[in-house]
Amino acid sequence: MSSVRRAGEVAQREFLTVLRTPTLLALAAGYVFLLTAVAWLSVAGTYIALVLDLLTPVEVLVPILAFAFGYRAILGDRESGELETVRTYPVSRVSYVGGVYLGRAVAVLAAVLAGLVAAALFVPFSSGRDLSFTATHATVDSPVLYLRFVFLTAAFALVVLALAILVSAAARSSRGGLALGVGAVVALLVGFDSAILTTLAGGFVSGDSLTALLALSPNSAFRSLVFVTTLAPTGASVPEGPAALVATVGLAGWAVVAITAATFVVWNA
Repeated sequence: MSSVRRAGEVAQREFLTVLRTPTLLALAAGYVFLLTAVAWLSVAGTYIALVLDLLTPVEVLVPILAFAFGYRAILGDRESGELETVRTYPVSRVSYVGGVYLGRAVAVLAAVLAGLVAAALFVPFSSGRDLSFTATHATVDSPVLYLRFVFLTAAFALVVLALAILVSAAARSSRGGLALGVGAVVALLVGFDSAILTTLAGGFVSGDSLTALLALSPNSAFRSLVFVTTLAPTGASVPEGPAALVATVGLAGWAVVAITAATFVVWNA
């Protein structure tokens, strides 16, 4: 119980640190504004249309937001000397990293959910376009499908935050942390997908391996889960992608490996 209590104390400190950082609050407000603007400009008449409009912006903005919130979480303590002070207390590396992750996760989720909720408010008051499959399946559009998208986006944000915490634990300087963070974001946004396309185009793997291959990319796994859980139930034709189970295992694996690695290197970096 004491380990849980110490992790909770670290989490509370991290959350308060975010609240006292104007730059992070401004980034969160900018994220909410951008999603709201996309929803307003798209004039989506259905929740499914809104999901399609938000999918690409979310894939880009969530990794940027999560890394902004997380890449200096542990690095800041190391540079200020506070990490050495923390090590003099009876706080295990598991409690420390877990607390840092939990505190930052609450802040990231608050921003992510606020943006998605604000965007959804436009649907009931909009008479925008009707997609072909919602016209032929008039009863399939439902807030439940949008809630699935919200849940998956929250899970995606937690996975990316875990990677940001790993970067923060491994970095030894602000410059190194920034370089690692930017490199990780670029890899998430274009690197993994480009590598998958190159591998397929070069014939290094067969099309039968595509399901497992796509699950290796957090963005691809997230995208595939969105297609399976929000578009497939409508009767729409969705692109072939990893099965829900494989994509879920892929996302969960990234988070578990990242947090485990961060716990291992945090005292040693």
